[in-house]
Amino acid sequence: MADEVILLDFWPSPFGMRARVALAEKGIEYEYKEENLSDKSPLLLNMNPVKKQIPVLIHNGKPVCESLIIVHYIDEVWKHKSPILPSDAYQRAHAMFWADYVDKKIYSLARQVWLSNGEKHEAAKNELMGCFKQLEGELGDKAYFGNDTFEIVDVALIPFYSWFYMFEQCGNMSIEAECPKLVAWVRGAWKRKACPRLFLTSTRSMTCSWTSKRRFWPSEALEDFCLDREMVA
Repeated sequence: MADEVILLDFWPSPFGMRARVALAEKGIEYEYKEENLSDKSPLLLNMNPVKKQIPVLIHNGKPVCESLIIVHYIDEVWKHKSPILPSDAYQRAHAMFWADYVDKKIYSLARQVWLSNGEKHEAAKNELMGCFKQLEGELGDKAYFGNDTFEIVDVALIPFYSWFYMFEQCGNMSIEAECPKLVAWVRGAWKRKACPRLFLTSTRSMTCSWTSKRRFWPSEALEDFCLDREMVA
């Protein structure tokens, strides 16, 4: 009997993109179900009753929640295809440390850059760029964070490429000028089958984010959007 795999997601979410990349890397067929976060489906509320957030992977009727946990689960279940986590225990722990670093730092700082002004804005911008430099230092001259293997740190970070333009415009900074190796890593990832499919939404996501901030949303609505963690599981 074939596996039934369903992904509950919201297209601009970098956290949902992680699950999409992992599934694509493994070559797993799945049913994609787009969620309306202002009118959540009964399926989402039933599958994730605690946090009521996307993404949710449903495998043979059983839900798996939280993006990095989903990626880990995908790697465990479909071990025979394109490993995402290292087999060595130390290397696996090291990779999970950096994936967790991405998880805890990038979104929260990006939100501060997006919403703040004055000194808080400058501090958030500098800290965000500092995080990118830390990640570039970990990357070094490697093709991927897992050397020649596209692994969990790559999966955790690559969706935020769709936000780079917003970071640069809101922060008045150049990621390529400050972190050329990180941008070269993005270009290398582009060659993978999983990522071009993902990046088809990048311009759409960036445009949505940027125009929402500058044109369409009052500040209080934008703040509600960023503070609502439906996109950050």
